[in-house]
Amino acid sequence: MRETDRSGRPGLARPRPERGTPPAGVPVPRPRRALHPGAWWLWALALGTAATRTTNPLLLALLITVSGYVVAVRRPHTPWARSYGAFVKLAAAVLVLRLAFAIVLGSPIPGTHILFTLPEVPLPDWAQGIRLGGRVTAEGLAFALYDALRLAALLICVGAANALASPSRLLKSLPGALYELGVAVVVALTFAPHLIADVRRLRAARRLRGRPDKGVRGLVQVGLPVLEGALERSVSLAAAMDARGYGRTAEVPTAVRRTTAALTLGGLLGVCAGTYGLLTAAGGSYGLPVLLAGLASALAGLWLGGRRSVRTRYRPDPWDARAWLVSASGAAVAALLILAGSLDPGSLDPGVVPLEPPTLPLWPAAAVLLGLLPAFVTPAPEAARDPRKEPTT
Repeated sequence: MRETDRSGRPGLARPRPERGTPPAGVPVPRPRRALHPGAWWLWALALGTAATRTTNPLLLALLITVSGYVVAVRRPHTPWARSYGAFVKLAAAVLVLRLAFAIVLGSPIPGTHILFTLPEVPLPDWAQGIRLGGRVTAEGLAFALYDALRLAALLICVGAANALASPSRLLKSLPGALYELGVAVVVALTFAPHLIADVRRLRAARRLRGRPDKGVRGLVQVGLPVLEGALERSVSLAAAMDARGYGRTAEVPTAVRRTTAALTLGGLLGVCAGTYGLLTAAGGSYGLPVLLAGLASALAGLWLGGRRSVRTRYRPDPWDARAWLVSASGAAVAALLILAGSLDPGSLDPGVVPLEPPTLPLWPAAAVLLGLLPAFVTPAPEAARDPRKEPTT
């Protein structure tokens, strides 16, 4: 292609730079590598563990504030990051429902500060211990509020992990033993929007033809084409995956397979027993050792099970120093609150009989503030791109 310059002489056309491309000579900034998604989950689960060790509303509110601040400054601009608001609404619903149950069904905590009295419904003898209505005391409401706030803090911490960690990158980081499970979840997450689009398209087509798209008849006549399309899509996907070598497994000796199954099953049982011990007051002495032993056994089983999977990862997420810092900050919060519960249980579990205002213990509150470390050591999320603001040449 030839063009003329300002003097009218013919010359070669210059290649036009693409929209948004920086001028020649300007260094292109390298994209910032995001934090490993497993680090976010470890940090959030550690904060949730710390929330289960206390019923102090001030400490729980501080935990919620810490997780909310980290989400506010480090949440990426992606659709799945908006799930944090749904978890906050779920936590608020838990608070309201728990207080409503305490008002209607009563509370096991006896109290002397009567707020109001509801009409009580008489129940038969086989329903002893359950009442409907009656006196509502301040002590019972305070106990219900403390208990519900602990569950709400746990839900919000899980919501923070969902908002900060990319689910696709987390599935890509699964060990080799869970490779088939990760592939199934990725396929399900990929095809779910297609099913919704098929339903909308078929319902719109039926409305244009004057046919019903609601009720049992409409559901049947819309559901059958959707299921047929999903079956055809799944068969095509299975053939494509089989042609690309998905599902290949390596030969593993029988002894290794049995050892893997025993380690995995024993580790999962140990994790369940250790978690139960941590969540109950009677199992505080054996909960943590059993949990650690179960985790070690389960990880060993997953490592051995990964020998069956012959695969490679494209651009794996590295576990760098920032991931260690984020995980360590959450683990430090959980460990210090567990230690505070063993040294001074009254500060973490304030009593409601007699009813007294809760106090904020200083060094447990300072330990909770360690959870703010990810807000300063992790990179800020990239701003959402607006095509209207991109430079043009």
